[in-house]
Amino acid sequence: MPMVKSAGIVSKPNTAAAAKLVPDLLAWFAGHGITVRVDDATASYVRGVDGLPRDTVPDGTELVVVLGGDGTLLSAARAIAGRDIPIFAVNLGGLGFLTAITVDEVFPELERAIHHQHRIGRRRLLHCEVVRGGESIAAYEALNDAVVTKAALARMVTLDALVDGNLMCTYRADGLIIATPTGSTAYSLSAGGPIIYPTVDAVSITPICPHTLTNRPVILPSTSVIQIDCRDPDDMTYLTIDGQVGEPLKRGDRVFCKSSEHSISLVRPPSQMFFDVLRAKLKWGER
Repeated sequence: MPMVKSAGIVSKPNTAAAAKLVPDLLAWFAGHGITVRVDDATASYVRGVDGLPRDTVPDGTELVVVLGGDGTLLSAARAIAGRDIPIFAVNLGGLGFLTAITVDEVFPELERAIHHQHRIGRRRLLHCEVVRGGESIAAYEALNDAVVTKAALARMVTLDALVDGNLMCTYRADGLIIATPTGSTAYSLSAGGPIIYPTVDAVSITPICPHTLTNRPVILPSTSVIQIDCRDPDDMTYLTIDGQVGEPLKRGDRVFCKSSEHSISLVRPPSQMFFDVLRAKLKWGER
């Protein structure tokens, strides 16, 4: 397979580590004859470089480098929009479950990646659709989760959850998290949800502070269609996708979540396994 000839760079803005790394990264790509497209945040770190809107950076590229944390990666995943372009995610600080490559590993791992010698982790997305009055009004692709939660001044919300058209439960809670295996180590984990191995074909439903304490997280097969019906007054409930985009819901709105047709491809360090990440990030086994 021929060497990568074009790459994109997406960066977290206003980050000292990115300001130091971006010039070296651009010089490295130029030295390897690789053309580069960058977003506006990346362009801000180097004079004389024109930035592009983030959702256009992946166009025509064979590899996308993400500099930042998991939040930057979530944004980049939506920009790639289901295209099969490997994502080379570099952790510039913070927890970083998904951004597994460290700054010290960037150039050795890039050398592998441009010659297609890297290991890929496939992560399935979650497709979410909002239906109002029988018509679809919005659709999203989530890497981590879809969260239906109370608005700022609301108390608890009342939500009917159905699985494949059958009533599962009526929740009174601060909200519900529908998470992919990737998202199982994000918001869902902090709400008491299970950790799901990335390659398991499943989704989880985790209630946030449920009024009924026996409402526990539930793991469902990825073939399930999850329907969340909003029973509260207009704008008292909010849908958030990956903690970054979303919209207020109205009484009677239905949110449908199911496994997406699309996945993303994450470049993984060759020797790093999933449980290595858990031990490092969650401090498992420390004395």
